[in-house]
Amino acid sequence: MTDLAPLTHALLEAARKAGAEAADALAVQGTSLSIDIRQGALEQAERSEGIELGLRVLIGGRQACVSVSDTSARTIADVAERAVAMAREAPDDPYAGLADPGQIARGWDLAAYDLAESAEEPSAAALEAAARAVEGAAMAVAGITQVQASAGYGRRQMYLAATNGFEGGYARTTLSQSAVAFTGSGTGMERDYAGEARVYQSDMPSAESIGALAAERALARMGARKPATGTFNVLFDERVAQSLIGHLLAAINGASVARGSSWLMDGLGQQVLPKGFDLIEDPHRPRISGSRPFDAEGLPTQRRKIVENGVLTGWTLDLATGRKLGMASTANAARGTTSGPSPATSNIDLTPGTATRKQLIGQMGTGLLVTSMIGSTINPTTGDYSRGAAGFWVEDGEIAYPVNECTIAGNLRHMLRDFVAANDARAHLATRVPSILIEGMTLAGT
Repeated sequence: MTDLAPLTHALLEAARKAGAEAADALAVQGTSLSIDIRQGALEQAERSEGIELGLRVLIGGRQACVSVSDTSARTIADVAERAVAMAREAPDDPYAGLADPGQIARGWDLAAYDLAESAEEPSAAALEAAARAVEGAAMAVAGITQVQASAGYGRRQMYLAATNGFEGGYARTTLSQSAVAFTGSGTGMERDYAGEARVYQSDMPSAESIGALAAERALARMGARKPATGTFNVLFDERVAQSLIGHLLAAINGASVARGSSWLMDGLGQQVLPKGFDLIEDPHRPRISGSRPFDAEGLPTQRRKIVENGVLTGWTLDLATGRKLGMASTANAARGTTSGPSPATSNIDLTPGTATRKQLIGQMGTGLLVTSMIGSTINPTTGDYSRGAAGFWVEDGEIAYPVNECTIAGNLRHMLRDFVAANDARAHLATRVPSILIEGMTLAGT
């Protein structure tokens, strides 16, 4: 891999020469390889690699961002000049600016994060063999008519430097295997999926287990029909429950709060989850894709309780949104090479419940177990919620039959304030949210 530090230093020096008062530079180098198998044949094999550079310059409260993939000295000089010219024409933003030198991260133990495997990247042949093993396991299950299987590898290295003295970088690796299994034909065709991703190959489940799970899930969908219309209990399976917490995280994002477009504008210090539940961000978990020692503005990341005992304790902030709201940054800035920083969370944990998913199914009586969702109508200012869903109808605490083509609706403020959680969150995920049971949602089916 290329040493990215000199490229960021060259960008900063060019920005100074062009007239920038302050600047930060991001260099990203990535490699990705993916293999797709369909009906026993190699459908697609792709590899991409390259370097991207991003430069943000500031002149007073005016800023501009530019990006480029050419790393030549001439291009770097030209990019800096264009960025400064753009900044001089940009509107003034009193909240824009780099971190003070006293705020920036000065040291971290990158080895403790264990974000990248040191082994050589897998060959295309090895990934193809993995994809074929996933497909073969799914096709070996009676009733499966077709399988799409994939295997992939990615390595991404980044380096960030700024005129306030910050600089640092790290790399990540990711391996993935997945399958979509089909059963039936025509209008009776059903499908479902299974997939896994890990930082280390040694942590990856067997390809055979992934394919078999996709087949099992697809076969369970056979004979799906529309459910009844009315008010029923809804159990969000662990695979989709994290989307509910995602809506909460979007509502407490500093950018939404600063714009006045959040349904939780008045939620600070209020109960937003059931009592006894915490929502924790921990960017320091080893071997987890969302971990990072510093944010995109060079601030040291920290473990924090976003919600404690059901009560919202703070917003998710970068420097600019923090300044606008009169608060300190929570070190949640994220960015790419084409734009400046904006707030974003990393690893998230919701307090698990004590019951298994099966026990919650037994408790819910009659209602819907949701395993997949499509479409989304979420009102960001009111929290009104409506989504297409599919899953399984539950009667008297037992799964009765698969269902599809229905809509579930409610209001996020009420949905999240009173739910029951299972204990089935998967430990390796960056966002660990168990299955969630919500009472009294509106279903539109037949």
